[in-house]
Amino acid sequence: MTEIGIKLRKKSFEFALRIVKLARFLETDKKDWVLSRQILKSGTSIGANVRESRFAQSTADFVSKLTIARKEAEETEYWLELLTAAEMISEKQRISLEKDLNWIIATLVNSVKVSKRSLKTA
Repeated sequence: MTEIGIKLRKKSFEFALRIVKLARFLETDKKDWVLSRQILKSGTSIGANVRESRFAQSTADFVSKLTIARKEAEETEYWLELLTAAEMISEKQRISLEKDLNWIIATLVNSVKVSKRSLKTA
């Protein structure tokens, strides 16, 4: 596993942990189960797909797993924006989470591009 792969795996796990804590906060303090479940599903799915990609059966499978992770990251970004607009989380909370999320998204995009290039040359 590459250094960037190790960092992506670690960051996506740490992000998922932050999302679990956010969902718990939304459920207990805001009494919201619907939005907390939505962000919990998408926010934790990112790391799960990154983890699955480690044992991909092929480069195409690897690209597929990381593409799914990216889609889940984009969905998570939507839920963060909605929660902020609904005043369920603060702008400061959103910015902090999005900082990590943006790094994850950029890394996923780059990893997919590099992997797709290797598919074309193979």
